[in-house]
Amino acid sequence: MLFNIKENIIDEIKEKPFKSEKELQTLCEENLKKLINLEFVDTEFSVADFRLDTVAYDEEANAFVIIEYKNQRNVSVIDQGYTYLSTMFNHKADFVLRYNIKFQDKKDLSDFDWSQSKVIFISPNYTKYQINSINFKDLPIELWKIKRYQNNTISFEQIVSSASDASIRSIAPVVDFDTKQEVSNETKTYTEKELVSVADDNIIDIYYELKDYILGLNDNITIKPTKLYVGFNRGRKSVISIKIQKRSLVMWINTEPKTLNDPKNIIKDVTNIGHHGNGNSQINISNSEDIGYIEDLLKSFMSNII
Repeated sequence: MLFNIKENIIDEIKEKPFKSEKELQTLCEENLKKLINLEFVDTEFSVADFRLDTVAYDEEANAFVIIEYKNQRNVSVIDQGYTYLSTMFNHKADFVLRYNIKFQDKKDLSDFDWSQSKVIFISPNYTKYQINSINFKDLPIELWKIKRYQNNTISFEQIVSSASDASIRSIAPVVDFDTKQEVSNETKTYTEKELVSVADDNIIDIYYELKDYILGLNDNITIKPTKLYVGFNRGRKSVISIKIQKRSLVMWINTEPKTLNDPKNIIKDVTNIGHHGNGNSQINISNSEDIGYIEDLLKSFMSNII
């Protein structure tokens, strides 16, 4: 429940439901970057026998994302999500062509990371069955809840699955076997454990110390392991990225170097240099010597994130 405070008296702010899925879709498409950090590619995209509500591009993951909007709750998100991903993998050229037209680019199929493709559902409500259906560590499907209120505000949050070691590959198919197998072979969900396992023990200790410190600075930060680094995300946007290597960590802070007070000059400006993480401020860490100093930099940066 939301309330408005006026002269120490509270009044409930009532929900203002969306009139239709199209109204919800239009609002999200016009604000896609701010809502979930995705680039809009196309709307009502026709491919094979399906019409996809929104096709978007995830710049961080270098992958396509299909977005579906629901103003009702009587639909299975698993079988629809797998079907749409299967359709994408069987018609990759159509997605690349649409991307190139939108951004006037000349990319090829091999220029995208198809293993990071996802389907996102956006809806005001979900059933308990839909919420529980995403409790797998390797499911390429996300649920986001959106609500609009009478004071012209909206709430928008991801429904995070409970911690689980269960794999979607280990259960009976939720859609036809061939579709599930195809999507499972194409997609890959990375875990923090996998990424950390490549490092020496002292680097692992440093990583976990930094992780605990970052999470302690802001309750809205979540961990998002990717192919090349661990993202510390607010929503779907990495504010800090850490690449774990055998003998070192590489950290990227999502801000310009000039915004950070760095008298030791340990920050490298990678604005015009190719790099993996999200952000132009890079710090290389190979020992614990400057951990306290780095934590002070992170604290200053995170204090500006709501």
